[in-house]
Amino acid sequence: MDIATQTTAAPPPAEPRAKRKSRAATRPGDRIFLGLSRGSGVTLLVIMAAIAAFLAYRASLAISKDSGNFLTTSEWNPAGNPPIFGIAVLAYGTVVSSVIAMAIAVPVAIGIALFISHYAPRKLAGPLAYIVDLLAAVPSIIYGLWGAVFLVPYLDGLNKWLNEYLGWTYIFERTSEGVARNLFTVGILLAIMILPIITNVTREVFLQSPKAHEEAALALGATRWEVIRMSVLPFGRSGIISASMLGLGRALGETMAVAVVLSPSFLISGHLLDPGGGTFAQNIAAKFNEADEFGRDALIASGLVLFAITLLVNGAARWIIARRKEYSGANA
Repeated sequence: MDIATQTTAAPPPAEPRAKRKSRAATRPGDRIFLGLSRGSGVTLLVIMAAIAAFLAYRASLAISKDSGNFLTTSEWNPAGNPPIFGIAVLAYGTVVSSVIAMAIAVPVAIGIALFISHYAPRKLAGPLAYIVDLLAAVPSIIYGLWGAVFLVPYLDGLNKWLNEYLGWTYIFERTSEGVARNLFTVGILLAIMILPIITNVTREVFLQSPKAHEEAALALGATRWEVIRMSVLPFGRSGIISASMLGLGRALGETMAVAVVLSPSFLISGHLLDPGGGTFAQNIAAKFNEADEFGRDALIASGLVLFAITLLVNGAARWIIARRKEYSGANA
């Protein structure tokens, strides 16, 4: 028989993907796992909705009796007659301390992540990454005690230097004497606390940058910094933003460390070196035990605002991460 006339049997058609999925879904183990997964997701949503409903209900009881404007009033006296309380000071202190922390932590975290992933020898990169991971596990109260005992006294000299040379900026002008229990100190402490979170996430993103792109840049004669600038940083831009927002979420809600370090006062001041200030979490922790039922409703109302801000920050971070799904398997 002529070879040209020979016919080969066609391979059997591939089973449709939908059919394979439906057949897998009929397995008992798959059905159980699917049910547990869906149940866990629904349970989480129910818990979040219950928390939001509780906060909204208790907050409405307090806001309905507030004689001031809840958003703009800079006074906190729920026990007064009439009661008056507002979150202006708390919102200002929370935002300012978080911005200071982000301004300090993000550049340092990017530098550490780049050093571990692209500069450090392998024998040094492993232990250094392990140390950074350990810093993320330190309880916040430990950071607070360290800040109160060590950081506050040693920052007094820095405050005087900033006041002497940068006092003309108004922000670093020191108008009252006292220890460095201010928003600037809180921002530095928060920067130290969120540094491991941002570093860990950013490091993992940098490690997933396409090796083919880096090798191509090196083959074209690029230096190591040019490789990072042209290949690693553009690839990891969304990851850096996501890591920063995750760190911001912790900075916004930090409680014990801020309560130990900060000297609270219900005054809005642009002088960051003056003692005083306040944040949502610190105010709730400091006044919850001594507050009556209405005062606790007022604190819950401020907690609702913090809850909403934290959800927005973390939701934005998850949205940015979801936009760059190619992180997974980028080095394959």
